[in-house]
Amino acid sequence: MLKSCEKSAVELKTSAFGSYRDPSGVCQQVHKFTWTNPNKQTTVEVINWGATITSIQLPDKTGKIEDIVTGFDSIEEYLGEKNRYYGATIGRVANRIARASMTVDGARYQLAANNGPNHLHGGELGFDKVLWDHRTDGTRLILTYNSPHLDQGYPGAVLATVTFQLTDDNDFAIDYKAVTTRSTPVNLTNHSYFNLAGHGAGWAGLKEHEIVINADRYTPVDPAGIPTGRILDVSGSVFDLRVRRRLADVLHKVPGAPGFDHNFCIQKPSVQDLAFVAEVQHRDSGRSMALYSNQPGVQFYTGNFMPEDDSSRGKLGETYRKHGALCLETQNYPDAINQQADFPAVVLRPGEQYHHVAIFKFRLLDV
Repeated sequence: MLKSCEKSAVELKTSAFGSYRDPSGVCQQVHKFTWTNPNKQTTVEVINWGATITSIQLPDKTGKIEDIVTGFDSIEEYLGEKNRYYGATIGRVANRIARASMTVDGARYQLAANNGPNHLHGGELGFDKVLWDHRTDGTRLILTYNSPHLDQGYPGAVLATVTFQLTDDNDFAIDYKAVTTRSTPVNLTNHSYFNLAGHGAGWAGLKEHEIVINADRYTPVDPAGIPTGRILDVSGSVFDLRVRRRLADVLHKVPGAPGFDHNFCIQKPSVQDLAFVAEVQHRDSGRSMALYSNQPGVQFYTGNFMPEDDSSRGKLGETYRKHGALCLETQNYPDAINQQADFPAVVLRPGEQYHHVAIFKFRLLDV
């Protein structure tokens, strides 16, 4: 394909974001990478600790700039217990694995149990809690991490690469790749919490969001968030978000749960690589975010387990409370390693490459 000679307006710069002592006691520098798109008045920031998106600043319909993702101002806060995976890259396997146990090619493996008896988001020391190697190529940030054999109980050494890029059109693309030395499940995602009204706008702002998800089925879960193994039609239920719905009208109607925390099965034509996953709009600000991916599922989460009190403080001292933000985590289905053939395959084998693309398209509505 021929490429234009016109130079991109987007710039990518590197700066320091503090330091921390790794498990061996060595002091490690954390770096921050900042994209600016002057044509769209947009700024995006990522740090190499946890390959974490720390800030996405966008104008509203009047030109006022707001940060629309939760996060912290310092590395010390990202290292702390109040960090709920804000903006982080999740792996080796996102979401839950039942009983923290799995069988791969006939061999049984016991994983780190960090969510009651279950395994969540890669374990106690998942990809969100490590320092990634980094390099830049123009406006692309390329982060790599080598997860050793039996890391958190998983077989095989996995080399993971995540590439971030902001385009002139205000598309923020995340490209995940991984290879392995032994058969192992791989299911990466990004755990950003969005509130298009502003990261500190809370439920008052989030409830006015309107959402559509391109899914005709979903995977119901038990009280611990583990899929039951069934795949149900969304028709006639609160999970039917194929037509745009206001969050205030649906969130409190989710049966047996304080909100959405469910995997939706994306409708994707077999000949199409990237499919439309979801779109979120906030008409008061005029901001919208559309999501495209090549993954079979997306976890829609509405911050149900964020604290109900004022104990969680984020950037600029803003309070993050229950239902104060939402996540759209492109993924394979949860607990796929322990489920039946109806769930997509999740095992990566030597000689194969895991490849996952997610593109967030930020726009202003025509209002």
